[in-house]
Amino acid sequence: MVVLALLALVSFTGGALVGSRAAATAASAGLARSSASGHVIQAQPPAGACHARGTGLYSLPDPRCTPGAVNPAVTQADIGSTICRSGWAESVRPPESITEAEKRASLRAYGDHRPLHDYEYDHLVLLELGGAVNDRRNLWPEPGASPNPKDALEDRLNALVCDRRMTLASAQLAIARDWVAAYGRYIR
Repeated sequence: MVVLALLALVSFTGGALVGSRAAATAASAGLARSSASGHVIQAQPPAGACHARGTGLYSLPDPRCTPGAVNPAVTQADIGSTICRSGWAESVRPPESITEAEKRASLRAYGDHRPLHDYEYDHLVLLELGGAVNDRRNLWPEPGASPNPKDALEDRLNALVCDRRMTLASAQLAIARDWVAAYGRYIR
């Protein structure tokens, strides 16, 4: 228990973690593991229950509603055959027939009333970093269309993980905790 707490502290202070300890730290730091089906419409939080932090393209999801969640099928050991393989994310991405209904309900949960096209229904922990495929804890109505500033961060973190210059768990935690701060650290 002390070891996990220490590893979590290292992770939160920006230290690099490797191997199974990094995966354990991601779970202990609050990123749930989820196998929610990408072929079933998932229930969303009640209307008005969620409140984004900030505004515009650099807003953050409500951590009570969208803390991030990871796909247990993706581990540090198998990134070469999953997230670092061309086309893998598209092979697990839920179809629009599923996500469109979820996006509407998620907009109600966040109290947003603008047209659907003003938002991207976005994975907080992206599929290309082993984010949960279709779990409300990992999806939110991100203001603005794609591409947006978060997309540049997503590409950068995926490249760092696939080049083995950053662990999968460290990248997952960085983007889930505060993607805007991670953007400042890895992009600017």
